[in-house]
Order: sequence, then C-alpha cells, then structure tokens
Amino acid sequence: MTRPVAAYTDIVDLDPAPGVALLEQSGFEVRILDDGSPADIIAQAADAQALLIGYAPVTAQVIEALPRLRVVATQSAGVDTVDVAACAAHGVEVMNVPGAATEEVASHALAMTLSLLRGLPMLDREVRAGRWDGSRERLHRLSEVTVGVLGLGRIGRAYASAVRPLVDRVVAYDPLASPPPGVEAMSLDEVVAAATVLSLHLPLTEKTRHLLDRDRLGAMPAGSFVVNVARGALIDSEALREALDSGHITAAALDVLEHEPPRPNDPLVAHPRTVVTPHAAYLSPASARDYVVLQARNVVTFFAERANHEHDTASFSASPTRQETSS
Repeated sequence: MTRPVAAYTDIVDLDPAPGVALLEQSGFEVRILDDGSPADIIAQAADAQALLIGYAPVTAQVIEALPRLRVVATQSAGVDTVDVAACAAHGVEVMNVPGAATEEVASHALAMTLSLLRGLPMLDREVRAGRWDGSRERLHRLSEVTVGVLGLGRIGRAYASAVRPLVDRVVAYDPLASPPPGVEAMSLDEVVAAATVLSLHLPLTEKTRHLLDRDRLGAMPAGSFVVNVARGALIDSEALREALDSGHITAAALDVLEHEPPRPNDPLVAHPRTVVTPHAAYLSPASARDYVVLQARNVVTFFAERANHEHDTASFSASPTRQETSS
C-alpha cells in the first residue's frame, strides 16, 4: 500500500526532526523541499496529500497543481500565506497552530511595552554615543499610563492580563471577544484615541491591512507608542515613519515588518526611534518544539479522523441491508 506523502515546503528557523519522526511513525512518506517557491512545490510535491509550511506561499496555482492535496498545515497561528478561498473550493483543509507560543509572544510585547515607556533603547543609545543625560527622553510613570490592545485572541488576552496590574488602565477592542477582568471594552477609534501605548494582536486580513494608517496614527495621543508583534502590514509603514519623524509617535517596537526580511535601508529598521526584533517573539526552546510537533500532529489527526469518518460512513451505508436481513 502506498504511503501518503507529507511535504515540508520550507524550513525557516525550527528543526523539523520531531515532526518528521511523528509523521513517519504514523505511516507518512516525508519530503523536505528545496526552497518553498510555488514552482518548487509543484515540481517536488505534485503527489502530496499534506503540505507543512513555514512562510511558503500556497497559491491557487499550487492548489490546482496538487490534485491529491487534502490539508495545508501552517507552523504559525496565521494563515495569511495560504489562499484559503482556493483551498475551500478544492476541499483542502487549512490547519494552524494557535497556542504554541502564546506566553512567549505576550511576554515579548510586554517587554517591548515596558522598554518603550522607560525609554531603555533610546537611553542605551545615548550612553553609547557618549551622552550621560536621560533628561531628553520622555519617561513615563507606569501607574499613569493607559495601554490599548487591539485584538483579544489568546495572545492579546494574555498580554492584556499581564500588563493590567502594572498600569493605570487597559482598554481593548475586539468585535468578537469580551475583555478579560479589569480590561475595558471600547470601539476601535476610542482605543486608539486613549492609548499611551497601542499594542497590536490582530490577524492580517483585507480588512485589517493598514488598519493603523495615517489617520489613526494621527488620532493617537501626542507622544504615544506603538507595539506590533502580530503582522507588519497591520501598520502603514510610511505613515508610521512620518509619525516618528514628527515626534507625534515617540517610538515604536516592532517584531514584524511589511517586508521580511527587511529590504536594504528599510526606513523603520534604520530609524532612531524604533526597536526592531527579527520576527522572534514566538521563540523559546519550548515553543520551537511545540510548533513543530503540533503542526505534524495536526496532519496526523486530520488523516486519522478522515479515515474514521470514511469507516463510519461505510458502516452506516451497510446498516440498512443488515437490518432488512434480520427483520
């Protein structure tokens, strides 16, 4: 009997070995492709039933070229590199890993928030430049700060709960979720207008792309801060650069950018009022293990449930004949 094929389209920065082992133990033939481009996937995985992706684009062209494909498993909470509509049209399931690094990403956002409010990155640069004077930075007393949270999924809720005891007020917007205890629900524009620090925890969709645009950045309080550990395209990069240049936004901490890795001379990476980390908020030894194992387990579980469903359907279809025989 031919084993089902599971193909890793691209290896980013996590060791796939635990996932490969789990898949092989479950009866899959596992392939690791060369570069994860659409052409590479079509050429090397035309017979694949499962794709396990890092950042590889799974386009409609790819889906149409893989007639046996049944599931696409991401190695992240996001699915924005997958043409979900095309998958649905071809009966392909899309599975993500929503909880593997909740603690890590929420902690990263919290660390960024505190470092901005106390001016740590800018003060460090001042000292290294030979200036022993912190009076030029606008430093904040935490008990007088309002933190705004956009998005109350697992990470947004964890971040809001973690920052709440440290600051005066936490306000949040999410049209689909209620806030955790001690956090006030507001409209999107009310949160933007109230926040000393605005932290983004939303998925990237056509509706949320450039959600923080020139107008919304302008509506934030003068001297406020932006933290983004979600998706770079939630923010209009040019508008943010302008707001930083003018001083309306004091500083921004970004774990994600619109273009990753950044283009040469990216103005936000080079800006003296930004802190940029390389899309690393999710990383720890524990999360690295969980992302890989849970991604592979999603594939194994999908095919096990599919096999059980087919077995149950076959049994159900046969049952009237057995009943007629016994009656």
